Amino acid sequence: MAKRFFRALALLVVPFLASLFIRFIYATNKKNFYAPLSIPEEPTIFACWHGELLMLPYLYSRYRKTPHAKVLISSHFDGMLISKTITYFGLGTIAGSTNRNATRVLMQGIRAIKDGYDIGITPDGPKGPRHEVADGIIAMAQKAEAKIVLVRMTPTKFWQLSSWDRFTIPKPFGTLNYYVSSPLDVRGLDMQSAKKMIQEGLKKHEE
Repeated sequence: MAKRFFRALALLVVPFLASLFIRFIYATNKKNFYAPLSIPEEPTIFACWHGELLMLPYLYSRYRKTPHAKVLISSHFDGMLISKTITYFGLGTIAGSTNRNATRVLMQGIRAIKDGYDIGITPDGPKGPRHEVADGIIAMAQKAEAKIVLVRMTPTKFWQLSSWDRFTIPKPFGTLNYYVSSPLDVRGLDMQSAKKMIQEGLKKHEE
């Protein structure tokens, strides 16, 4: 009973505070964007490593002035906290992962793309292995005929957690470096070739 109470309390309080913290971090850091000036209006899959997820909403808002996206987030409690946090930035969610309940999640993602939504996905989430691309992003892109934009976010000052993804939290008063690829088309590629393309694209700019 106590555990459920504190979880409910956390779901009320933590996402709001987290959204304020994210805004504070963005406002107090310099920003560098190594990115295309624009991305086609057609529904697109935005992909970043799980450990670099925190500041993704601001990259997305650079290309979409009116948010129209759903992010694949774990259905576990930590995922619920993230889901509620990103609602403060106008983003929706699809609960689950392409590892568990894979078919259901893929179908929901494909349907969302066909309904005009962009999709946010962490190819190595929700539980890793870290920086290894799972099949889900390729299957979704190919079946929905959507292109993929790769995103890296590397801050100059940060805390790094000891979690499996080495989750990165930028510190104030540094610089956020965003690296964004042109849209990639994996249609017509076999699974291994497509995964290699995404893997190599996301491995760029690593420290």
